[in-house]
Amino acid sequence: MSTGDMHRNPDPDPDQTPGLEPGGGVAPGDTPPAESSMSGASDRQPGTGSTRSNWAAYAVIGAFVVVLLLFFVGYVIGLFD
Repeated sequence: MSTGDMHRNPDPDPDQTPGLEPGGGVAPGDTPPAESSMSGASDRQPGTGSTRSNWAAYAVIGAFVVVLLLFFVGYVIGLFD
């Protein structure tokens, strides 16, 4: 790869792209030219946490919600006056 290739713009040249109208627009119903993308250059994504710890967190949150619901039900029916 030469140094000239490193600084070349990856986007299509508007002067050589078919279908472009003056000003860079496209005709109604025409597909615009594709753009370059950086999605292929991303790094590997880190792995997710263990499912065991996820289920433990879900259980703690679920137990808290159940206790909270029982408290509100008890308050509504008059157990806590």
